Amino acid sequence: MGQHEPEQPPPTDPRLPPGQRPQRGWPVLHYGPVPRFKPESWDFQVFGATADAEKASWDFAAFHALPKTTVRGDFHCVTKFSMLGNEWTGVAARTVLDLVPPDPSVTHVMVWAEYGYSANLRLADFADPATVFATHHDGRPLTLEHGFPVRLVVPHLYAWKGPKWVRAVEYMRADRRGFWEERGYHNLADPWREQRYSYQEQPGDGPLR
Repeated sequence: MGQHEPEQPPPTDPRLPPGQRPQRGWPVLHYGPVPRFKPESWDFQVFGATADAEKASWDFAAFHALPKTTVRGDFHCVTKFSMLGNEWTGVAARTVLDLVPPDPSVTHVMVWAEYGYSANLRLADFADPATVFATHHDGRPLTLEHGFPVRLVVPHLYAWKGPKWVRAVEYMRADRRGFWEERGYHNLADPWREQRYSYQEQPGDGPLR
């Protein structure tokens, strides 16, 4: 009798960054309570170092009347699960940049959400064609638990860089750490380089702690 060939492990999906596993379904993970949505007082603001030094603001109806885009992008959680092949629909970050241009000196943005939660991004990451203020996931409106009415999605970074319940974008002339970055998470958050924690940072990866 011939010997059996050793069983080979299944091939790894090339869309999975190192250390990630595929996930079916969408776990609900966030810090703090789910905010109550109040459409009459909700707005979306852009402030900071804008090109004209003015703040811009849209109410709920005006924001949802902005041009929409649909992108396909994966979702990589720092807890090591990845949801692959998602469809996100919403307002492209590039649309916001076009409507409210930043001053030429701007290098970073801070994205603000309910309860003062924040995430900092390099301007180049924010301006990526796949970065979107999502209102829908796979053709359905976001649920409250997943960020309704709008969450930021930055598919090429770990998912904590895309806050739920977004309310504002601040243009910045220098980097400043956001909520999780101040609490030990990596300032850049590239899943392909497994940039999970601040102790992994190299010189130039972020502001001094």
